[in-house]
Amino acid sequence: MSRYRLETFAVVGAGNMGSGIAQKIATEGFPVLLLDLDQEKVERGIGIVRRMLDEGVERKVFRPEQAEAILGRIRGTTDWNDLAEADLVVEAVFEDLDVKRDVFRRLGEVCRPEALLATNTSSFRVADVAAAAAHPERVLGLHYFYHPAKNRLVEVVGHAGTDPAAVEAGWASQEAIAKTPIASADAPGFVVNRYFVPWVNEAVRILDDGVADVATIEWAAKQAFGVGMGPFQLMNVTGVPISLHAATTLGRELHPFYAPAKGLVEQVEGGKGDWDLSGEVDESRYQAVADRMMGVVFYVAAALVSEGVGTVEDVDIGARVGLRWPKGPFQMINERGVPEAAELARRVVEPWGLEVPNLIANPGDRHIRIRLVRFEERGDLAYVRFQRPDALNALNVRVGVQLTNAIERARVSGKKGLVLAATGKAFVAGADIKFFVDNLEKGAFEPIYHFARVGHDVFRSLNGKRQPSIARVQGLALGGGCELTLACDFVVVSPKATFGLPETGIGIVPGLGGTQRLPRRIGLPLAKWMVYTGEMVGAKQAVEIGLADEVVDFLDLDEACARYAERGRQPGRKAPQEPPSEEWRPLWDFFANHRVEAILNGEADTGGDPRLERAVKKMGQKSPHALLAAERLLDAGAEMELEEGLDLELDALKEVFLHADALEGMKALLERRRPEFQPLREAVHG
Repeated sequence: MSRYRLETFAVVGAGNMGSGIAQKIATEGFPVLLLDLDQEKVERGIGIVRRMLDEGVERKVFRPEQAEAILGRIRGTTDWNDLAEADLVVEAVFEDLDVKRDVFRRLGEVCRPEALLATNTSSFRVADVAAAAAHPERVLGLHYFYHPAKNRLVEVVGHAGTDPAAVEAGWASQEAIAKTPIASADAPGFVVNRYFVPWVNEAVRILDDGVADVATIEWAAKQAFGVGMGPFQLMNVTGVPISLHAATTLGRELHPFYAPAKGLVEQVEGGKGDWDLSGEVDESRYQAVADRMMGVVFYVAAALVSEGVGTVEDVDIGARVGLRWPKGPFQMINERGVPEAAELARRVVEPWGLEVPNLIANPGDRHIRIRLVRFEERGDLAYVRFQRPDALNALNVRVGVQLTNAIERARVSGKKGLVLAATGKAFVAGADIKFFVDNLEKGAFEPIYHFARVGHDVFRSLNGKRQPSIARVQGLALGGGCELTLACDFVVVSPKATFGLPETGIGIVPGLGGTQRLPRRIGLPLAKWMVYTGEMVGAKQAVEIGLADEVVDFLDLDEACARYAERGRQPGRKAPQEPPSEEWRPLWDFFANHRVEAILNGEADTGGDPRLERAVKKMGQKSPHALLAAERLLDAGAEMELEEGLDLELDALKEVFLHADALEGMKALLERRRPEFQPLREAVHG
């Protein structure tokens, strides 16, 4: 069990960043202290949060009562002694090293010896900030991205003297507040700013060189990178002096190549304010602008990976999640072609006396490997981790291939247990719906069947095999993700874990073992309830009904996985024949005694029970054809051995997917509209 705890948070600095960090923490259900030098600054920070929440209510992100509850979890203070109760303190004052060091000196005086202390610095090394702390081993970097209440990315940075357990606890703290953490070495710019700042700076150099004007550079950058704002508009939004400061820091710490462009210095020191974005776009200059900006990004991304600052995957995750680029640098390198990408990088950096890193200059197979599923060994356990957080770790063909390979590596690793884990908000939130739609619109079922068959083979390799398999579920486990947990020997969950099988709402049925494994975990009646309604099941409920084995704090997830690995394999579980408690009996009896057709026709008496009324209402929104197909699979499978039932489910997919409801339901999901399913009478008699 970790020596650290994560129950109370604090943020020092009530400006835009600090108030946003506090808002995110409170939104995820944790109490947080917001400290600043005087009451006026504290009230300003809370006012920022209040305005953000009001906007959220207007956009229907929050209900009014939710916004009030979030605000109620933030307590403003000017008393440093109040920080004595905090488990994690995040420093978010302005970028002045002396000021930050003074904060950490004061934190050493008032915080508990086991409290985690984090800096949100974007300009300084964490070690330089930690040097002033009484306990530098408890100091780490948590670099948030603007706006921290909305942007999920956070870079977790340990310095050379950070306690590894503190880094793990810092990572867990970000999982607990639904952030997407990536790891970075304690290096200038960390991961994302290391290539983002030069991207912005190169735009000014292009202007300085007379290649194109501001309007053209803006347009070309947006076209080339698929972004909504170009570099000059971004500087205007975040503050042009901030860009100058960031480039100055990188230039001082790394190489003159990173130093601010002449025009950027003149824009700030000349007091010119924001960039003038007006002007006519010269489309003939597109390639010249795009090639230079891409060349800079390709060089810096390859350099930072070569130096061990971050991984290929974290570079791309940082771009997609933190910068909201549609594609990461290494995705773009592969699409452009590695040789051509290396040539673009060479043209940009050769005048600066720099060489293109071997990662792209001599890539071996001429392709940069991007791992969507990562294998790693941690102590006695083999971890297989999904790392496609911007897509909620959804399953697709490429993920399936990498998952298969990672599981095979885990099986021959000699480790005591196999842990399936994930990065981001979701464990695995189903399969790639667009893949299904694209194939159905072409009339091609075979790729869908192949995907499902491979998925079945992978999932069958998990339960009761050489080592016990443990699903470490930190967030959403929906559709195929829920089915993946069912295929494991054990399921350990965080308080934020949520399970659901929403397939009947999009015209299909669970197709990766859900109709067969779920009844064996929670009993046939409750399995029908989950499949028919698509109801979401939280962590506590999941343990109550047997869907999960234990719920533990984020900090204790890995230790719990190790404990379950010691229990050994669980080759099969006997399906429950009774509800888990009297609380669940009404649902159990209702779905044990009523057929789908009777429920949809209003012939099943709910007795006014609110949960049953809700279940019936939800079923009315599903595809009748999918509900009837699910009923047949659930009932038939209950009379079979598991392997026979899994074959039955796989064989039924063609009839389900080729029905009109399947394409309609999945297209409606992608188009964010309510599907129009065929009525019950056609599903029964069609």
